[in-house]
Amino acid sequence: MPIRSIRRSSLSRLAIGLALWVVTLLGAVPANAQGYVARTLNVPVPGGVAAVPLGAADRAPPASYQGRRVMVIRDSDKQWIALVGIPLSTKPGRQTLQVQGGPEAAFQVRAKEYAAQHITLKNRRQVTPDPEDLKRIERELALQTDAYRSYRDGVVPSNVLLDRPVGGRLSSPFGLRRFFNGEERNPHSGLDFAVPAGTPVKAPAAGRVVLVGDYFFNGKTVFVDHGQGFISMFCHLSVIGVKVGDEVARGAVVGKVGATGRATGPHLHWNVSLNDARVDPAIFIGAAKRP
Repeated sequence: MPIRSIRRSSLSRLAIGLALWVVTLLGAVPANAQGYVARTLNVPVPGGVAAVPLGAADRAPPASYQGRRVMVIRDSDKQWIALVGIPLSTKPGRQTLQVQGGPEAAFQVRAKEYAAQHITLKNRRQVTPDPEDLKRIERELALQTDAYRSYRDGVVPSNVLLDRPVGGRLSSPFGLRRFFNGEERNPHSGLDFAVPAGTPVKAPAAGRVVLVGDYFFNGKTVFVDHGQGFISMFCHLSVIGVKVGDEVARGAVVGKVGATGRATGPHLHWNVSLNDARVDPAIFIGAAKRP
């Protein structure tokens, strides 16, 4: 074979080798590399959060899940993502978002098992309310449901990574199957902090107060709307320090820890809701155990 042909053959083999090396290298890079918020908050389990990529359009594409608008923000990689609250009742498997002006966006919900908690209450009415209590509970539930369904379009939370509303030890985690005096009731829908009565409760992010009240189960309660269906609820307070309509900054005091309502002692119970789904607050403060 002429020397020129040998050189051409060698160069061809070298080019093919380089091409294969590049393909192998690119194959090692995840096709769905995520931005910082998605990497931090994506815990797609019942009671968790799914970070669903929606592309890099000029404007945020409105999206909904199970008939509820969901939060859409631009992540650090300049991609739009939907942050979707997944109800505790959701079964593992494929779920879909409806995206305005585009195809559906799918995500997978993984399985998660939650532990059980047994609590003894001296007040039997807080386990089996009487008929008058039930009427009151129904009225209060309607008010709180409306607050959880607040959605202020066009408001993007300044930071979806939240501050802890109080210091202290985390006690009862989110999602516990709860038994009061041996009778099963709704799962624990928030995160409890074991702190003394009178401890100031601070807003974990800026928002607007949309509901305050003194309720049968929750005691003295404050709801703060952080925008786009992202709601914090603080209950069992001893003191409420805000009123409906107040705009609160991150770190502003909204009340003080107490033991009002159905509580066995002073502590803060903190709920976080996305698109009217109660989700684990520990996800937003970097304290969640990932499955």
